Amino acid sequence: MEIIKKAQAGSFESSDILILIEPLNKKTGRKIEIDSTVMKEYGDSIKKLIDNCLDTYQVQNIHLIAKDKGALDLTISARLETALKRASQQ
Repeated sequence: MEIIKKAQAGSFESSDILILIEPLNKKTGRKIEIDSTVMKEYGDSIKKLIDNCLDTYQVQNIHLIAKDKGALDLTISARLETALKRASQQ
């Protein structure tokens, strides 16, 4: 999947996550920033979930910002998938 424009999904409400995505130049790789209220407890899990989703959609050269307020894994996956589809105009 090729990211061609900026996109976002989600909200900054409790138990939700806001995902912001923008394309980067070719061969730049992934730049992922995570800010979470549960970073100490689940930060590694959130990072792994995001990486797995990006791997599934074969996404590279992306700047992703995740602002989490305690979202469940299914919510994180859904918000990320929505943002990716918006950013790739699918």
